[in-house]
Amino acid sequence: MPIRNIAVGRPEEATHPDALKAALAEFISTLIFVFAGSGSGMAFNKLTNNGSTTPAGLVAASLAHGFALFVAVAVGANISGGHVNPAVTFGAFVGGNITLLRGILYWIAQLLGSTVACLLLKFATSGLAVPAFGLSSGVGVWNAFVFEIVMTFGLVYTVYATAVDPKRGNLGVIAPLAIGLIVGANILAGGAFDGASMNPAVSFGPALVSWSWENHWVYWAGPLIGGGLAGLVYEVFFIGHTHGHEQLPTTDY
Repeated sequence: MPIRNIAVGRPEEATHPDALKAALAEFISTLIFVFAGSGSGMAFNKLTNNGSTTPAGLVAASLAHGFALFVAVAVGANISGGHVNPAVTFGAFVGGNITLLRGILYWIAQLLGSTVACLLLKFATSGLAVPAFGLSSGVGVWNAFVFEIVMTFGLVYTVYATAVDPKRGNLGVIAPLAIGLIVGANILAGGAFDGASMNPAVSFGPALVSWSWENHWVYWAGPLIGGGLAGLVYEVFFIGHTHGHEQLPTTDY
């Protein structure tokens, strides 16, 4: 059972060179992802003079996030596992695939990467507003909450199926692509309602830089619940007591 594999970790783990390298990789990957994702939204706002979102804008956001996440996961996979998302890290922790201390290190790196990306965007665009995630007109907070749970469940379930499951075989080669595709598809499904974050770090950077925190808790609670459930379900029902389980990151915990 994964609950038996959940571990806090040793204090020295937080300063181990491999852990610090992994955290740096998470910082860079998250910066790459958020810079492209949020940057595409800012580019749309500039081209439309802050006009309302259109179907074309939604497709553009889906493509930008999907492509960028594909790259961000791929470049970090051999160093940190390419989480690029606190919800993925939490799902890995719930499944017993990462220690609490290493997970916290990843979270800090991911949040910093998102924040730095947004600050760079604000500077590079001469002070244009970095759009924070928010609910569309007519969408209730609990509607968005369910959206974030379901979409993030799909994302982390995909991570487990393509990158964690020891039976994945050659499927692991397309893990970054599959992860990028599910995020792009979920944006097409939920972007018009709540922005389709699925990632607390992606929501945190813009909220901090623009200082816009309305309903921000939804973009933490929803993804963490969805990611945790996905990790638990996949680990319990599809991995179970499999020996030689290959952990998400390639480095030792």
